[in-house]
Amino acid sequence: MRLWPRSLAWRTAVLLLLGLMAVQGVGLTIHALDRVELQAYVQQREIAARTFNLWRNLMLLPPDRRAAFVAEVELPQGMHASFDNLPAVQPGMPPVPHEMLQRFRLNAPGPLAGPQRFRPREVLHAHVPPNGFVLSLRTQEGAWLNLRVMPPAARPWHSENFLWAFIAMSFCAAALILWGVRRMTRPVTDLAAAAEALGRNVNAPPLPETGPTETVQAARAFNTMASRIRRFVDDRTQMLAAIGHDLRTPITRLRLRAEFLDDDEQRRKMLGDLAEMEAMIDATLAFARDDAAKEPQIAFDMAALCQTVLDEASDAAPEAKVAYDGPDRLPATGRPAALKRALSNLVGNALAYGGAARVALEAEGGHLRVRVEDDGPGIPHDQLESVFQPFRRLENSRNRETGGTGLGLTIARNILRAHGGDVVLANRSGGGLSAVATLPSAT
Repeated sequence: MRLWPRSLAWRTAVLLLLGLMAVQGVGLTIHALDRVELQAYVQQREIAARTFNLWRNLMLLPPDRRAAFVAEVELPQGMHASFDNLPAVQPGMPPVPHEMLQRFRLNAPGPLAGPQRFRPREVLHAHVPPNGFVLSLRTQEGAWLNLRVMPPAARPWHSENFLWAFIAMSFCAAALILWGVRRMTRPVTDLAAAAEALGRNVNAPPLPETGPTETVQAARAFNTMASRIRRFVDDRTQMLAAIGHDLRTPITRLRLRAEFLDDDEQRRKMLGDLAEMEAMIDATLAFARDDAAKEPQIAFDMAALCQTVLDEASDAAPEAKVAYDGPDRLPATGRPAALKRALSNLVGNALAYGGAARVALEAEGGHLRVRVEDDGPGIPHDQLESVFQPFRRLENSRNRETGGTGLGLTIARNILRAHGGDVVLANRSGGGLSAVATLPSAT
């Protein structure tokens, strides 16, 4: 099963080729059997005709010239004649099988049917294994014409052009099968590519509705599904935008009222809660809008982007421990603003919860790998994946006082997956957390 192809196109092509080989094998076997039967019939006719002609010509000659005539006569391959005083068929020799008697017409009157004066006085025959026989014909004078017949084995595959014809037919059939299978399975490949593009960008172009009826129906159903998804996303975005807009008004009123509180401590706490609510609304709206998907893909320098993120983090917090390890230049293609946002979230988490951010950039196997490491307490192993859920925060390391909303990792993963990559978390053996982001080299 390791040799069995994985793609639908190759599986279909292999099955059709195997079927073609089986059909050709059966057809060639039938052709070979017919050829064997035809060769046997031709051999029987030729041997019977030569025997009749030899005997008739021998009877027309004077007795003294018969031996010389038999010695000089030309006979086909596998047939020998001699004119002797004794028969070649001796007592004890096996009899000729009934099938061979009928095949070569050795039973009376046999191939020598004709006027009585041309018929032999006695006919003897015996079997010579595996498929030959001896025929002794006695003349009126008492001499014997002995015929030893060893028909050549049938050669069903003997043909100078057979092999070339077989190769030519197989090549043409294989080329036609591969071309047809490729055309038939191309819509499946296009559908898979369109589904992957839709997963990266909800506004991806629709699938062309061309080709056979089934292909058109599948493309139309896919486009309908994509349109419904876009409409659902737009409705959700509009709903969240409306909620965020409506919430800003009471938040503003509450902030104004908080300013009139006499208790400074209560005023400070209330303003802090209102600021946190506003930050959560802004983050939620940014997450719902997904502005990164609308940014066009361009060529940029991934190394410069990583260094810029670290520089901005260092400017925002001069005491932050940041370090970069990687090439000075590394060309890439993608949405730089969105990727900068994703890397900023990873670096920001490393600084906020790990006290340091060390970024390592490398290219390997057609992929770009960005590793962000910190010196924090890490994350429990059973929660390394759940922290990517929206608004998911760990109480022991992430709380509201840090300013987090629980959307940083979610946004980073969405952006990276939209580029065909991903991000995973792992605890370092020496302590701390490692966030590994991967991207195709040509995103």
